[in-house]
Amino acid sequence: MPRYKNPILSPSFRQLFAPNHHNVTSHGPYDGPSPTTTGAISTSVLNSSVPALPPAPDAYEYPADGALHGNQPAPFTPSGGIGTNGSAPVYRVQSDFDYQSLALGLYQEFIELDLFHWGLTRFSNDEFDAAGVTAEDRFLMQHMADQEIGHATLLSNMLGPQAPRQCTYDYPVSSAGVYGFLPHLNSGPAAQLLLQSITVEARQQMAFRQMGGQFPMPEWHTVGIPQSWAWTLLAPYVASCPANQTRLIWQNFPALRVLNQPNPARVNGEEAWNETTGGYANTLSTKGIPEEELCVNSDEVGENCRAAVARNRSIPLSFPGRRVFLQWDEPGKPVGPNNSYVTSTEVKQPRFAAWVSQLNVTYTELRNVSAENRSGYTLQPGAYTWQGNRAVNGTMFLALTDQDLYVTPYNLTQLNPHVAALAVYQAG
Repeated sequence: MPRYKNPILSPSFRQLFAPNHHNVTSHGPYDGPSPTTTGAISTSVLNSSVPALPPAPDAYEYPADGALHGNQPAPFTPSGGIGTNGSAPVYRVQSDFDYQSLALGLYQEFIELDLFHWGLTRFSNDEFDAAGVTAEDRFLMQHMADQEIGHATLLSNMLGPQAPRQCTYDYPVSSAGVYGFLPHLNSGPAAQLLLQSITVEARQQMAFRQMGGQFPMPEWHTVGIPQSWAWTLLAPYVASCPANQTRLIWQNFPALRVLNQPNPARVNGEEAWNETTGGYANTLSTKGIPEEELCVNSDEVGENCRAAVARNRSIPLSFPGRRVFLQWDEPGKPVGPNNSYVTSTEVKQPRFAAWVSQLNVTYTELRNVSAENRSGYTLQPGAYTWQGNRAVNGTMFLALTDQDLYVTPYNLTQLNPHVAALAVYQAG
């Protein structure tokens, strides 16, 4: 009979650790004592930022002509590649960068595990049914929660005994970052296993868009963001964590609020004004919207947004040239587990809005800026990734910056020293 092996249980891992996952019984904001430790962990900081350098001298030497340019290490095997010399893979972190990146990923897995369970208990079957989310759909959500147990176990094993543990959470509801750092991990084996987890979560996101009556994947490429961006957007949901919880190094940027965040729950989503909840989270809300303006109540083709494999909604959620009104926090606010992290930025006054989507970073001018109110507006750009595919589409990221720095998906982290505030923008 064939023998099946689990890589995280193999001798190459050496140290087995099972995460302490459980059903969180309490939710809500942190209301405990002031933290005794605040801010991200740090050692000696060598520079204010990582300097921008040209490509490596040999970056363009390979001729890329389809011919073979080296001896083959084995039959049907080309020369080159990383981790291809036959050495046994070791599925554990290999650097501070690896550890802090995977620790952030574990925070994400734990909150996803809890969110699925919380959502299933927070809303009644009647409420789910009214939105077109059937009992079979709810069974899928339970299956997704079980998947997160496996993802959390995987990361906990690769991190070891000091891996972060499950926390308690606060969701701004009254009625997802790994792609960005995978290529930079020192541990290729760890990146491989993490990739096999995050691709499942991409499918989960697609299923949730379908449950919300949205087109499952309107964009042609999935954007990846730096770790500090992911931690900024995740940390405010984390209310409190166990004592001696492993702390993270990543920065928490000030919150950016999109005052007219498009609302996919509306027949005409771009007509929204102050309809999100959770402040920084810019989370969809249906509170106060007349019944006839909710797309879930429409029977018109092109307007109806009840759960479906796909909906071709004829009214765009947003569009090029749309005025997007913004307001942002000052730095220095407590956030995250036990209010023990502090938002920060080196930017004195933002000048641009950076639209980070697919393969593009597109800048637009920040207009009518009020330093006193920390507010302004910008125009949604009409740039294209490819002909026929607008760059601004789907769930994407919006950052305010003091420079229109040229960056690409692989070095987006270079933008961090210039970020004043950060938000999610729902473009389609």
